[in-house]
Amino acid sequence: MPDFSPLSRRKFLVTASLSAASAVLLKGCLGNPPEPTANNSPTTTPSPAGSPSALTAEMTPETPSAKLGFIPIFEAAPLIIAQEKGFFAKYGMTQVDVSKQANWGSARDNVEIGSAAGGIDGGQWQMPMPYLISEGLITKNNAKIPMYVLAMLNTQGNGIAIAKSQEGKGIGLDVSKAKDYFAGLKKEGKPFRAAYTFPKVNQDFWIRYWLAAGGIDPDKEVNLMTVPAAQTVANMKTGSMEGFSTGDPWPARIVGEGVGFMAALTAQLWAFHPEEYFAMRGDWVDQNPKATKALLKGIMEAQQWCDKKENRPEMASILGGAKYFNVPVDILEPMLLGTYIMGDNQPEIEDFQKAALYWKSPRGSVSFPYKSLDLWFLTESVRWGFLPPTTLDNNAKALIDKVNRSDIWKEAAKEAGIPDADIPTSDSRGVEKFFDGKEFNPDDPNAYLKSLAIKRV
Repeated sequence: MPDFSPLSRRKFLVTASLSAASAVLLKGCLGNPPEPTANNSPTTTPSPAGSPSALTAEMTPETPSAKLGFIPIFEAAPLIIAQEKGFFAKYGMTQVDVSKQANWGSARDNVEIGSAAGGIDGGQWQMPMPYLISEGLITKNNAKIPMYVLAMLNTQGNGIAIAKSQEGKGIGLDVSKAKDYFAGLKKEGKPFRAAYTFPKVNQDFWIRYWLAAGGIDPDKEVNLMTVPAAQTVANMKTGSMEGFSTGDPWPARIVGEGVGFMAALTAQLWAFHPEEYFAMRGDWVDQNPKATKALLKGIMEAQQWCDKKENRPEMASILGGAKYFNVPVDILEPMLLGTYIMGDNQPEIEDFQKAALYWKSPRGSVSFPYKSLDLWFLTESVRWGFLPPTTLDNNAKALIDKVNRSDIWKEAAKEAGIPDADIPTSDSRGVEKFFDGKEFNPDDPNAYLKSLAIKRV
């Protein structure tokens, strides 16, 4: 049990419901266009907390400016905190724009055109978006825009939300209990409908893994679709979908408004799993190596700040501001402290170790971009037919070495004075274990594929 005083179920539901009513929509969140007001303008003035450190010539950035995009979910916290607490400015990045993106497609389009054309230089990404952009698989005219993965932003902080109408159907962590129900819906010509915010990336993978672990084929027995998170509540209210793979703070919004419940947290599916990443255009990094490390140092300091439980209330207040999430603190704070109201007779969760973590976890560094985790995303892409099987046989290592710049992370960490014990010596996190007993050994990804009953290869 955590050592904080948890909100009771009743108090959580009441405060979440009231707060949700006062915030009709999570403005700008994964589907709403940015507002042309001061509330949405990027912030470029650091707080006094981050007074600039003495920078040597070797550490003075080539430019103090960078344009970073974010989506208003907990994964964005290190970018926002680095800006608001002055950690970017501390390392000489005094003119950073941290700009809310309308949705993931907009973020992709904006990094494709770059900051010189009014876009962004990089920012927050679901995986493996940087790889897909680098290979021209999701860009206009299949243009290859080299990207560098520089850090992982967080672990956990996602879940599977289910519409209230589905209570009593056995839809929980072990979804095999609802297998016959799903089959019945399909037979009636009314298959279970579930959504994610962007195809072929994190939130698509989480719901696919969960369903497949319960013996339900996500491509044959469920109707999967892409829906901006801002439409989640409305779609569940109108009955146009029954499930959603979502990131915090959406769980509390769904629970608070009484339109759904949490069936499973991704922290339950895969403890301390990789979540979203910080990545930049490769040309920007190549032109600004010292500025890149300055950004990384600011993000690392922000991640350490975010991981202190005593900072989570202030973190909720910062994230909840109008120019960021525009969400009441009452919705954000419980999840940041590890309080989750589940549903359908599942016990509520009060465990800080199941909340979003940013710097360290029992698996080691959260911030370091382990190449073995990138390999899992590529392997899972092969599993579902998003990438060809030859990806693993021919060029996975070369592709990862090209995109993943863990070497830059290490250089930045050493310059920032991070203790050697907190700087991984290996690019592999080792064998990964999932809630259904499956294991992923990065030394043999094909063995993982062979162990899976439901797949497209």
